[in-house]
Parts: sequence; structure tokens; C-alpha cells
Amino acid sequence: MKAETPRPAGSGFGEAIMVPVRLAMGLVDAPLRWVQRRLGIGGMAAFFLLPNMLIFGIFVLLPFFINFAYSMTGGTALFLDDRTFVGTDQYARLFDCSNYIDPNSCTEDTFWTAVGNTAWFVVLQVTLMILFSLITALILNRELMARSFWRAVFFFPVLLSPVVVGLIWKWILQRQGLLNFALYGFGFEPYTWLNDRNWAFAAAVGVSIWAHMGFYTLILLAGLQAIPKDLYEAAEMDGTRPARAFWRITLPLLMPNLLVVIVLVLIRAVQIFDEVYVLTGGGPGTSTLYLTQYIYETGFATQLRNPGLAAAASILMGMVLVVLTLIQLGLGRSSEKKGSRK
Repeated sequence: MKAETPRPAGSGFGEAIMVPVRLAMGLVDAPLRWVQRRLGIGGMAAFFLLPNMLIFGIFVLLPFFINFAYSMTGGTALFLDDRTFVGTDQYARLFDCSNYIDPNSCTEDTFWTAVGNTAWFVVLQVTLMILFSLITALILNRELMARSFWRAVFFFPVLLSPVVVGLIWKWILQRQGLLNFALYGFGFEPYTWLNDRNWAFAAAVGVSIWAHMGFYTLILLAGLQAIPKDLYEAAEMDGTRPARAFWRITLPLLMPNLLVVIVLVLIRAVQIFDEVYVLTGGGPGTSTLYLTQYIYETGFATQLRNPGLAAAASILMGMVLVVLTLIQLGLGRSSEKKGSRK
């Protein structure tokens, strides 16, 4: 007679737990088998994508079409049934200018002021963000003492909400804030940083970089760590200088990650709102008024609100973002094709 194989301890308890699990899986498996017989293997992919597509349609496509419908209407009423159809009058009002460089010559001078501020902000913030993120990633990719600690330090601001970021820096930069307190200790007089147009604009750029640089640094750092070290060792054996190795090895191989960072930074810069609104409120005057804040105030925050005009401005901003993103992706693909040919 064969000796019975001893059952491992706890096997009975494990089988008892699996009974309801098998029952639940059987209940799920039965309708899925029926769907598979009806749709086939290829149709199952569409079946599993359907919930995501429904969410995308409800929360992205549907609001887009509603927003476009609002841009074709006029008046201060909130609901579409109470608004009058005006066609493209809202877009014509936004572009009614004798000189687009001078916002005072436009019917909607506030809109073009916001456009100019946003353009300057995007140029400065995107350039500095990419530069600082790249430098930080290169430094953190080296063999440093407590390297994990420094990586966490640079990433920590990303975990803060934009409102918290704005409140922290407002507390630092206000007249009785931490910065003036430190300067007063060295004999300097307190200065109202956020009431100066130039300093307020610089603060908006700097705070935005501080708050989001860690995320883009992490993307670039991942790209740097994916580059084989053998390439650098071979370049060093050939006597290649570090600067040349950066331009010939690091930058070309980092370009896919860098392209992602450029697209994400650009989209984020055009849509800047939260931390700047908390920090300066768009002031002093309109020096830090950006497009998203203009859309918000025009559609909701003013007494004579105009949802149609705000919707038209948001549609134009979305179109600009799409065009800029397509241009960057096209440039990235063309550079990749040139690199592969070489």
C-alpha cells in the first residue's frame, strides 16, 4: 500500500477561502464567455475598452461639445436653453483689434493682456524649467552622498497641492513674510515683492518652477539611467571630452524623454492658474493675469459674467495647445528619423 502524501498544514483553510473566490469567478466568467462567443476574440478588446471610452466620452468629449455650444451663444444666463444663438460673434469680439500687439486697441483688452502675459510666462517658464530639470537630473545621476535623500528633496514639492504652494510662497514673499524678516536681519528695509509688477511676474515663474521641477527631473533621470554606461566608457577611452560626450551621447539618447518633458511643461505652462491665483490673484493690476484666470473670471467670477466669451477663449486656447503639441511631436519624429538614418 502506498503511503498517503501528508497534506501541508493550513491547506484545508486555504481551500475554504478559495471556495467563495471560485464561485465569484464563475459568476464573472459565465457572462464573459457568452460575450466572447458573440464578439469573438478581437471583440473582447473593444469590450474591455468600453468602460474607459465611456468615461472619456462623458468627462472629456461631452464637456468639449457643450463648451463649443456655449461659445456660439450670448448673454449672462447659465443654462443653454436660456441663451441666444449668436454664431461666431464671441470669436469676432475676441479678435476685434486694430493692433494685436497693443491690448488697449482691442475690444477685449483684458483677453489680449492675458494672452501677452501667458506668452511671456510660457517662454520663460518652459525654458528655465527644462534647463533646471536637465541640470538637476544630470547632478542627481552622479554618485553623490545621500543621493536618494536629495532626489526626495527635489521631488517633495510635487506632492504639495498648488493651493498649498501658493500659500507657502505668499507667506514668504509678503511684506511681513519670511524673506523680508531675513533681509531685515542684514539691515535691509522690507519690500513689497508681490506689489511690484516685475517681481510679481518673476515670483509666478519661480514658484511654478519650484513646484513642478521635481516631476520633470524624475522623467529625465529615468532617461539618463537607461543610457548604457558602456557608451561613456568607450568615449572616455577614445579621449572624448565630457562636453562632447554630452552633446553626442547623452542628449540624442535622452531626446525621447526630453520631448515628453517639453510637451508636458508647455501644456502645464499655458494652463497655469492655481498657485499664481493664490499667490498674486492676477495682480498687481493685470501683470500676472493669465489665460486660464481670464476664462474663469469672465465665465464665473464677475457680476457681468459672459460664459459664451469664456468658452470661446477656452476653445482658442485648446486649439493653440493642440497645434503646439503636434508641431513638437512632428519635430521629435523628424529628429528621430534623422538619427536612425545616421
